[in-house]
Amino acid sequence: MKFNDQVRFVRQNMKKNKTRLFMTVLATAMGCAFLIVLASVGFGLQKSIVDKVVGDRLVTAIDIYGIASKDGVDRQIDEKGIAYLRSVDRVKAVTYRNNVRQTIRSTVDGVALTPGKVINVDFAAETAAGFGLSSGRLPQADDEVVVGYYSRMPAEGFKPGDEPPSAEEWLGKTMSMEASQFETDGTERKKSFSVKIVGIAAKPSREWQLDNSTYVGNAAMGNIESFTGTQWGEQRIAPDKENPEGYEPPGLQDPRQYSEIQVIADGARHVKAIVEQIREQGYFVHSIADELDQINLVFLIMKIGLVFVGTIAVLIASIGIYNTMTMAVTERAQDIGIMKAIGAHPSAIRRIFLLESAMIGLLGAIIGTAVAYVVSMAVNAGLPLIIEGFMDEKVPQDFRFSFIPGYLAALSSLISLAVALLSGSRPARRATRIDVLRALRRDL
Repeated sequence: MKFNDQVRFVRQNMKKNKTRLFMTVLATAMGCAFLIVLASVGFGLQKSIVDKVVGDRLVTAIDIYGIASKDGVDRQIDEKGIAYLRSVDRVKAVTYRNNVRQTIRSTVDGVALTPGKVINVDFAAETAAGFGLSSGRLPQADDEVVVGYYSRMPAEGFKPGDEPPSAEEWLGKTMSMEASQFETDGTERKKSFSVKIVGIAAKPSREWQLDNSTYVGNAAMGNIESFTGTQWGEQRIAPDKENPEGYEPPGLQDPRQYSEIQVIADGARHVKAIVEQIREQGYFVHSIADELDQINLVFLIMKIGLVFVGTIAVLIASIGIYNTMTMAVTERAQDIGIMKAIGAHPSAIRRIFLLESAMIGLLGAIIGTAVAYVVSMAVNAGLPLIIEGFMDEKVPQDFRFSFIPGYLAALSSLISLAVALLSGSRPARRATRIDVLRALRRDL
């Protein structure tokens, strides 16, 4: 018999017992849907918890603590080191944060800001790295800055338990920044720089953190350095009795050193390769991505366990497939006898019944997968509403309780198909052993 003839024969026989076939397919579909929905919880939680963290700068960032040298470890990196780090494959950005090395007196609308750090950053790199903002945008012009979330914190402080005022009311306002420098004779010069606040940094995640820093770009930093004549706006110290030689900070022509350097990978999966490559060059680095391996292992074990439990449901459905195929062999004994009488090979007969059981498993997998996707969407849409209504807890907008990747649907379909073939194998072997004469007499 040709394969097309076998398929036609199977379809004709399946139509004769539609009710029994429907119940068998339904049981298989329920088992397959249960497997997918159950496993999708593990995939959903991992996607919402781990993958969200993995995509965050916290994980894609690699902290550079220094580079090996003849004398030990250089804690700061020069411009050549920055250039090398930016040249590494799969590096999205290299950021640095250098403090202005003097106290900058800043005012907004005549209100003096609580003294905080003035930090020089490369806003082009910070844009690629994902600088956290609570409102506004990152600077695009030379005279634009970002201030910390708590830059409006009063100079006298605040009472314990009170929430410090946010700086968001200052968005779009002009800030005056006053720098100073001492001459060699000890006289002090001052100069004010006007900048515009275009962004407010993200609110610190920890209650004890109070970010009242001002983030300035390279152009604004250059203006301060041009006035002071020193790197990072550092002040000179005039000679006196206790320090007769005084102190002359590095000048603008001296080699520039950078601190608080981070290498931002373009994905968490590339972090390890980047770390290994720059470590070979003598850099001392640290990345939190390595610590996520154990978390991913836990989720992997959980997903395997859920798939295993779901497979048990499919195995239970296989009892129905076995029963259906056993009855089909009994009912079609005469047809089997006729096929044998006209010379059908036992393998062709076995293939017919395996094909029928496979079709039952495949139909159940298709229906079960479709139902699983519908249930998954309903869970993701309805469960947050239930939690907010009964537990008074707000679920993050992008949180997903259930997620069905394509390979999970394919895996469940393969499991359903394999179970169906396994269930139909014994009835198929029994069909090949039917005696022709007894089958034609309908006496089994």
